[in-house]
Amino acid sequence: MRWTKIFLFLFTILFISGCVTKKIVYNVYYVKPFDWYPEDKRDSTIKFFSPYFQGMKIFLDPGHGGTDRKNKGPAGLAVEADINLKVALYLRDYLTKAGANVMMSRDKDTFITLDDRSRLANEWGADIFISIHHNAPGRPGDIYTNYTSTYYHAFPTDYEYDHSSHDIAKYVQRDLSYAMGNSGGLGSFDGTYSDYLIYPKAGFSVLRKTNSPRILVECAFHTSAYEEQRLIIDEFNQIQAWGIFRGLGRYLRQGIVKLSIPSDTISISKNKSIEIFIDDQNKGIDTTFYLAQIDTQNVNAKFVINKTQKKLVIPLDQTFKPNNCELKVVVRNVNGNHSFPFRRKIVVIK
Repeated sequence: MRWTKIFLFLFTILFISGCVTKKIVYNVYYVKPFDWYPEDKRDSTIKFFSPYFQGMKIFLDPGHGGTDRKNKGPAGLAVEADINLKVALYLRDYLTKAGANVMMSRDKDTFITLDDRSRLANEWGADIFISIHHNAPGRPGDIYTNYTSTYYHAFPTDYEYDHSSHDIAKYVQRDLSYAMGNSGGLGSFDGTYSDYLIYPKAGFSVLRKTNSPRILVECAFHTSAYEEQRLIIDEFNQIQAWGIFRGLGRYLRQGIVKLSIPSDTISISKNKSIEIFIDDQNKGIDTTFYLAQIDTQNVNAKFVINKTQKKLVIPLDQTFKPNNCELKVVVRNVNGNHSFPFRRKIVVIK
């Protein structure tokens, strides 16, 4: 009987010890942003950014969900699919209160294919696409790595690269990492990364297949034993969403630039040039920079700016061969924001 009691005592101790090692509880710490708490400051900040969100169509894409729920924290407390959705829903509330139009790939725990996420955004005509995720390291069992990162598509030297997406990534990354109190990792100077680093020459599907300026945010590592404890706190999820909202608001405040052409058919005999009209919200154009390409080849252009219009003009001559081609143009405003993606199929005729 005595040995039985000793055995039960030792078994109980070992059992409790095993439970404790699996569910480590840290003293978590985070700071409530100065412009988010108390609530009257939050409302004031939203009102301040509201003029820049009016009419903007912003598509939110909470990653994973439904049958895709395998990503969990080391203690099994933080399920990435659920945290992605919570952050996205809070971000939706901030954006709609600021006057933006918001569409989501999902607003509940359901499975959406990668193709459908981009398709929905493209069909809706989204101005900006934001995919929300939480990261995991490449090494199994790593419960220590943790930082905040924001991805854009391709490298700056690639034709597929979009300058405006990188602009948005920089603004969102700065404010999100600041709100969460995380660094941007050692692999990048500012915490923004090309998705080609993960999938060379392919990148993330949702960034590759979406037409509008688009970013993918890895808010933190759900695999971090410490970060997992914060990610399951509702208030902290609100703060994460606030960081994204504030970064996006700061970006929009610097002005967006959109380009257009009157027709996709250009007649060399009638028009000696291709004219790309610029809408810069009267912020001003940086005339020291432009990128103009026809079928991936750089071509010369010049700015024509007067009181009635702003445009970039690409001269054509009779030696230009009539054909179907793709035109890509990028300009930027005086605040450093580049134009939204402009790639158009055009027909050049005699």
